[in-house]
Amino acid sequence: MVRRARLTVAYDGTDFHGFAEQAEARTVMGELRAAMEKVTRTALDPVCAGRTDAGVHGWGQVVSVDLPAGTDLGGLQRRLNKLCAPEISVREMRWCVDPEFSARFSATSRLYRYHVLNSPEPNPFVARTAWHVAEPLRLWAMDLACDPLIGEHDFTSFCRKPKPAQGDDEPSLTRRVISAGWHEVPESAHGAVPGLLRFEIRANAFCHQMVRSIVGTLVDVGLGRLHAGDVRGILLRRDRQAAGRVAPPHGLVLWEVGYPPEPN
Repeated sequence: MVRRARLTVAYDGTDFHGFAEQAEARTVMGELRAAMEKVTRTALDPVCAGRTDAGVHGWGQVVSVDLPAGTDLGGLQRRLNKLCAPEISVREMRWCVDPEFSARFSATSRLYRYHVLNSPEPNPFVARTAWHVAEPLRLWAMDLACDPLIGEHDFTSFCRKPKPAQGDDEPSLTRRVISAGWHEVPESAHGAVPGLLRFEIRANAFCHQMVRSIVGTLVDVGLGRLHAGDVRGILLRRDRQAAGRVAPPHGLVLWEVGYPPEPN
């Protein structure tokens, strides 16, 4: 007999070719699955909430997997953390109340964070997790430019357009953004890092490179290359060339995945 388990996983994505498994490439899921199979001595087919790109980090990635019903989850978690440390950490591991729970298909929202270090000099202590922008940024303008993103829109201007399989219709790039905004991270909250800015965006789902494309455009607003009011027009044009650059992957982290309340 098997029973479905739910894992909350954190990882430093710097040296991985993304989360999802790839042939002949080192990925987070590949390392995690191999470790789980080594401990349980069972072939497994785990499912993740979101396939983050190469260099992107995770704090609240969720994985669902069917394990032998008698598995000691506490012991498995400890052994996985020994095998996968320090780049991967299983923060939580528990049995699912709903046997049909899917980390991907049961999710109702995803929250991403993006960090920008806005200071004249780089900081080696956040070099792997924040995009260094030396020129002064107008934080108020970047935050104001988030307003047009809220709600349900076609995000073609901010997405890498997928190639549909032959004979299939083009997938929809309409997504519902629940919240988005910028703020400065208090120095005491991040080991005294002056100039650290945080962008947070929550949506029902995201297109490929959507967050990084939005961040790149908003940083251009902060630099004065675009106006906050330009964002609505960029969104309506549905043209990737209308938006700004794609921000580098290392500033992005999948922070949280939302799910409906579990049944009692």
